[in-house]
Amino acid sequence: MLCSTARLFHSKIMESMGNLRRTHSCNDLTSADIGKEITLMGWVLRRRDHGGVIFIDLRDRHGLTQIVFNPEVNPEVHNKAHMLRSEWVIAVRGKVEARLEGMANTKLDTGEIEVFIDELRILNTSETPPFPLDEESEISDNIRLQYRYMDLRRPEMAAKLYQRHKAVQSIRTYLNDNDFLEVETPMLTRSTPEGARDYLVPSRVNAGKFYALPQSPQLFKQLLMIGGMDRYYQIVKCFRDEDLRADRQPEFTQIDMELSFMDEEQIIEITEGMISKLFKDTLDIDVAPPFKRISYDDAMNRFGTDRPDTRFGFELVDLTEIAKTCSFKVFRSMADGAGTVRAINAKGCATFSRKVLDTLTEYVAQFGAKGLAWVKMKANGEWQSPIAKFFSDEERAAMTKALDAEEGDLLFFGADKTSVVLTVLGELRLEIARILELLDKKSFNFVWVTDFPLMEYDDNKKRFQALHHPFTAPREEDLGKLESDPGSVYSQAYDLVLNGTEIGGGSIRIHQRDIQAQVLKALNIGEEEANDKFGFLLRALELGAPPHGGLAFGLDRLLMIITGSDSIRDVIAFPKTQRATCPLTEAPAGVSRKQLTELHLRPDWKES
Repeated sequence: MLCSTARLFHSKIMESMGNLRRTHSCNDLTSADIGKEITLMGWVLRRRDHGGVIFIDLRDRHGLTQIVFNPEVNPEVHNKAHMLRSEWVIAVRGKVEARLEGMANTKLDTGEIEVFIDELRILNTSETPPFPLDEESEISDNIRLQYRYMDLRRPEMAAKLYQRHKAVQSIRTYLNDNDFLEVETPMLTRSTPEGARDYLVPSRVNAGKFYALPQSPQLFKQLLMIGGMDRYYQIVKCFRDEDLRADRQPEFTQIDMELSFMDEEQIIEITEGMISKLFKDTLDIDVAPPFKRISYDDAMNRFGTDRPDTRFGFELVDLTEIAKTCSFKVFRSMADGAGTVRAINAKGCATFSRKVLDTLTEYVAQFGAKGLAWVKMKANGEWQSPIAKFFSDEERAAMTKALDAEEGDLLFFGADKTSVVLTVLGELRLEIARILELLDKKSFNFVWVTDFPLMEYDDNKKRFQALHHPFTAPREEDLGKLESDPGSVYSQAYDLVLNGTEIGGGSIRIHQRDIQAQVLKALNIGEEEANDKFGFLLRALELGAPPHGGLAFGLDRLLMIITGSDSIRDVIAFPKTQRATCPLTEAPAGVSRKQLTELHLRPDWKES
């Protein structure tokens, strides 16, 4: 912090803009502007004193311009420039000149020119920044978020927010041009805790009752369709009180859409058009529809996940039938019982050292693997492996053929419950891809995952739960199984996956009251509970609800991939940490007992 004397000095040298008006940004000027009188305003990035001539790199959100204070041009202004320090805010007026021959900076858009200054105004000073803005350096996330306003001055952060702006404009333009209405839905609604935890808001005027911040506008956008709005969209904040990861935040932004009188194919087609325009407008890249499609079952069986990364191979191969007759008891017991035996062929990876293999074994243990069997393929189909001795020549040959293995390949096996094997091998293939640097951030592989199960059984809760949400329509041919075998019912749901990240998902919705009641019953939601939570929707379904469907995209996740970022925090202006806190504002924070009393809350904890 500045001492009082320094603060007084700084206050005395600060000036107003006066009659100066900015004429250009710090990225505008080119050789075409040589000879012009211009005015720039921005921040001092760095200062260099070369034999009396002072060079300043002046920065705003658009870019950089080199400005020059020459004692021979204006001694008074040159003398004043000696005071300038990093991140001081200044306004300057001067003349655009060509840089000396051989001194052009090809890395800058303004690199052919510099501005000789004859007027300088110091608009504000700055303490020493908490981290340097003029160099690449490792900065802790907490420091970056605590001083987020400084972090946003860095060119890479400014560029990401600009990309976000362009993306939102592209999406709005496309949807407006396709006859969508942008409609706002409530932020204060009722709690429907069927998915993640809600953020609750106590009501002051309704003692003991609570609003919830929306996890999604799902029910309201369905009601808009029932209200005849036909095509709706909203770029909307949503809230989920859940454990955070690199691609999750407690508050996030959705591109929310709903359409009436359209089937799954039509919704996918119009959505692909939006994504195609988005990538063209933001990256000038053509991602031509139609995108690849894969069923949920195929995705799980081939990639071990319903979010397949298709930038590389290493697909899972089912060896269960072969393993049923093999002499290796570990494999045979799983193949004959309630488990499965599967493998992946890491092509050309037989050069992996024992240390790498041990590291991979430790890595998959966190996903439930009890070990990791591997085989290095040698010449003439020979297996080099601790497990090779447990297989006959015929068994080894059969597995080698099934895996299309050849000399130089590395095979990994999983034998366990199906869910464990799929997860383990799915994560393993991703880790191998990371080791081999196959996850190219400039490659964009889209795939639709379709035909999801409608619900899955939760062993802990001893009941079925909706795989997406309770308003997803079952496939018509499966309606007869809702009561007798709900776990075998498939839905009209679809997710769009990009490079192994689910960027959006949706479904055809249930638009008939009796079918909605059957689904809620299969989910063990009784009539009384259904009326309490969803009575307004059930009543609406009785009053001429049209066939409708929609989807929602995670805007933050999309921008994370478009900008090549490692976390969605890098594309959100003011994000939270992984503990859902804000180092900048120190939220969440305690409140006074008076406020709690007004909200009819009687806490046991002390006032902070």
